[in-house]
Amino acid sequence: MHAILLTGTGGPDVLVPGEVPAPRPQAGEILLSAEAIPVLFPETMLRSGAFPLPVQFPIVFGTQAAGVIAEVGAGVDTSLIGQRVVVSSNSFGTYAEQVCVPADAATPIPDGVGTVEAAAVSMSGSVAIPLLETARLTGTETVLIEAAATGVGAYLTQLAKEYGAARVIATAGGAEKAAQAREFGADVVIDHHAPDWTEGLREILGGATLDVVFDSIGGESALAVLDLMTPLHGRMLGYGFLSGAPAQVTAMDLIMRGLTLIGCSGPDWLAGVAAARAAALERAANGSLTPLVDRVLPLDQASHAHRLLADRAAKGTIVLQPARA
Repeated sequence: MHAILLTGTGGPDVLVPGEVPAPRPQAGEILLSAEAIPVLFPETMLRSGAFPLPVQFPIVFGTQAAGVIAEVGAGVDTSLIGQRVVVSSNSFGTYAEQVCVPADAATPIPDGVGTVEAAAVSMSGSVAIPLLETARLTGTETVLIEAAATGVGAYLTQLAKEYGAARVIATAGGAEKAAQAREFGADVVIDHHAPDWTEGLREILGGATLDVVFDSIGGESALAVLDLMTPLHGRMLGYGFLSGAPAQVTAMDLIMRGLTLIGCSGPDWLAGVAAARAAALERAANGSLTPLVDRVLPLDQASHAHRLLADRAAKGTIVLQPARA
């Protein structure tokens, strides 16, 4: 079976095409014939070594895939064979022609959603929904969505007003992505590539404050954003760190401003993300979420896909497709 092997941590070149034995489903598992494999930003951080990987290299890399159930193990309903699903793996293995996962890790793809589009919306869309639910927007509040043109930020921007945002201020990198964020529903967009973008945000607010911040940039800019938030009621939801580090704020920074920082990570959070996957796919089917596909590449070009993400060149999800005989 053709697959992409992670040979160690480092740059994109550590992702190498190779041949591995085809998996067989064990009891309680399904075998997915992969048709669309999303390349996810968290995967680039795992590949780079930003987080420890308790594995012995090489391993078949990847955490999600979409395709058709080709076989099931003992105890799994055989009527599932032939069903299109999105799967998530806690033990990697999805950058491949086939992957085995527990049956409960599969989410059906609704009619009306292509397999590539399902792969694109599955992860980021299912993160956006619990973020908005956790924020508990009131219908009168001003929100800041960072990196609003792609990934989770793009889906947050599409849904924010439905969930109760009165005004959506967004950040994006460059004019093209700023235009995309506006199309998704942002009222105002700031270029976060500008070194003084938080000062530009202050001018836009004109004395008003931010009630909710969806922070995916992290780093040092988070502290400057705190000064623009609503005292006592303002809340920052930290779910990413595109800057390379989480928000550089302390408990005292929050205490002195009367603000709340909500960390959106860990096993319980990820369980909520998994539970929202069906809702994200259903929204893609009914048109309330627009799946963002940047491009489709052959599976062998996984390392190139990782370079594109590292260069911030993608305007949506890059999807890998295994070759078919």
